Amino acid sequence: MAKHTGRLELTWTDKDKALLSAGDGRYDYTFTDRDDPRVREIRLLHEVERVGDVPAAGDWPDGLPVPTTDNLLITGDAMHALDALAKAPEWSAKYLGSVKLVYIDPPFNTQQAFPSSHYEDNIEHSIWLTMIRDRLRQMKPLLAKDGSIWVHLDDVEVHRCRSVLDEVFGSDNFVAEVVWQKADSTRNDAAQLSVDHDTILVYRASAEWRPERLPRTAESDARFSSTDGDPLPWFDDNPSAPGAQTHQGMVYAIQHPMTGELVYPARGRHWWTEQAQILSIMSEYTAYELRDIDDAVKRADLCGMSPDEVRPGVCAVMLADPLEIARKRAIARYDAGTWPAILLRSGGEGGFGRKAYVPNQGLAPSTWWTNSVVGHNREAKAEIKALFSEVNPFPTPKPERLLERILTIGTRPGELVLDCYAGSGTTAAVAHKMGRRWITSELLDATMETFTKPRLLRVVEGADPGGVTQSVERVDATADGLPGGMTPKEAQEFTRLLGKVVKGREDLDAPTIRALRAATKTRDTKTKNWFGGGGFTHLVVGPSMYEVDEEDGDVYLSSAAVNGEWSKSVAAQLKFTLTPDHPVFCGIRGRQRLAVIDGVADEVVVRTVVEHLLEKERAILVAKMVLPDAEALLTELSPGSRLKKAPRDLFPRRVVK
Repeated sequence: MAKHTGRLELTWTDKDKALLSAGDGRYDYTFTDRDDPRVREIRLLHEVERVGDVPAAGDWPDGLPVPTTDNLLITGDAMHALDALAKAPEWSAKYLGSVKLVYIDPPFNTQQAFPSSHYEDNIEHSIWLTMIRDRLRQMKPLLAKDGSIWVHLDDVEVHRCRSVLDEVFGSDNFVAEVVWQKADSTRNDAAQLSVDHDTILVYRASAEWRPERLPRTAESDARFSSTDGDPLPWFDDNPSAPGAQTHQGMVYAIQHPMTGELVYPARGRHWWTEQAQILSIMSEYTAYELRDIDDAVKRADLCGMSPDEVRPGVCAVMLADPLEIARKRAIARYDAGTWPAILLRSGGEGGFGRKAYVPNQGLAPSTWWTNSVVGHNREAKAEIKALFSEVNPFPTPKPERLLERILTIGTRPGELVLDCYAGSGTTAAVAHKMGRRWITSELLDATMETFTKPRLLRVVEGADPGGVTQSVERVDATADGLPGGMTPKEAQEFTRLLGKVVKGREDLDAPTIRALRAATKTRDTKTKNWFGGGGFTHLVVGPSMYEVDEEDGDVYLSSAAVNGEWSKSVAAQLKFTLTPDHPVFCGIRGRQRLAVIDGVADEVVVRTVVEHLLEKERAILVAKMVLPDAEALLTELSPGSRLKKAPRDLFPRRVVK
């Protein structure tokens, strides 16, 4: 039987083509050839405005990241914005391979037109898949090797998008599917099931990526306590771990110091640490030694193999003294408190536990994000409404706490975040408040002028009080600590329910009620995380330098291809670094010089260009018209130099004039 090779690949109509925006400020695309000049063209990014500055030294609170100014806000199609950043030398030198995290919340393709004129989400599957595939391909070279990409979707396209992500980034770079509980209540008017979550697909650029740990909170530490006088809080954890077959040397008996019982890890598991450390810990109770007790049959059963297969010579950790002596010593040690790392449960007579102390490195991120932790859609709408009370917010904005969680896991202060579907600007706003650098682009002028830019201006000015500007945490407010490992949120809920229970009950003991309230008292603690500062540069994607006759495919220079703009465009297209101060050449690439002629290249032009070349330099001369003798003269005067007619020789695969 033949063995199949290759990998699973998603296909769709016109997958081999590219998409071209209709250019009317909507998500309206048509398929075209990948070599279409309007697709391959590197558009210019024009500066509109520079905003803000870094606060003076000493003006920023200790412990908070310094605001960034090296940020880009781009108006225009993401296709052109990303191409410029990755391919135009003045941008690619800075941004290629420099983005630490990409977060995109693309159109969900829900087949509905939102009432607002700012956004339309109604695209055929084939168009949507081509669009997302092309944007992913564009973003990939911008990602750092230790970077990650987070794609936020609902259930309409998420399954198809994962296949596309596998194709672009490789299935081995899949990290996780994060489930965000976006709703704060179930929709009882749902026709079928109430959809209460979105999915965020997480991929890494390479195996170099490592997630950052989440900061510990009072809530996360509430399960840690100290019932034995230990100065460090701990909780009783499992002393074993899975993988008995692969860790046979860690599968053995430990003799209980009070009962004398031989205690083994559960079937399929092994003790959590090496035997030397186990021996050392148990010796804190009484004297122990390693001894061969001929228990291969028992250990084989725990490992799920035959006695002949199990590792031979694995000793047990056994009492060195008779049980009566060992028990007295163990009881004395138990009664002394601050117990060893291996716990004796049930007053010393039970099985083994393990002390697990509060980790120093923070919390490992999980894939289940509740709305109580990272916010919900209603919270996000309230944040937008607080900033723009006079306009209707997006139907599905994202709460700032959600982006805070993503950026905390994927970046550190000063690192670069990219979002090419800016919308209301949540990603950039949160990145700015967290001291990250950011790039964001938005297609629609109306969205940019109504939401995105005004919001980011307020962030810079310190006039955005919502979102992650201020954090609130519920903390213990008792005199002696909350009882029984109760968390502050649990205590708050208990107090709320207690109020309902005692309402109208005259038979309840008032002192007892007061004591219960005092024992579970909590409060909110507020921390301000953002004070304003930093800045950004607003850019706009420039017009196309080319027009295409849709009937015959001929390509012409547009009205925008004049003067210095066209020279810059040609330099970007041919990967030349601009040299604006040179009297003849507009770009340089190694030992090649670029000259762009907004007119006719004749013998006079050729001689002028050659005269300005230094030794070993060669020229690329681009002109709108070329006289027959000019090219031959250039070859004669400067062998290796070339003359190109625009647009014909800039896009050689097309039939052009």
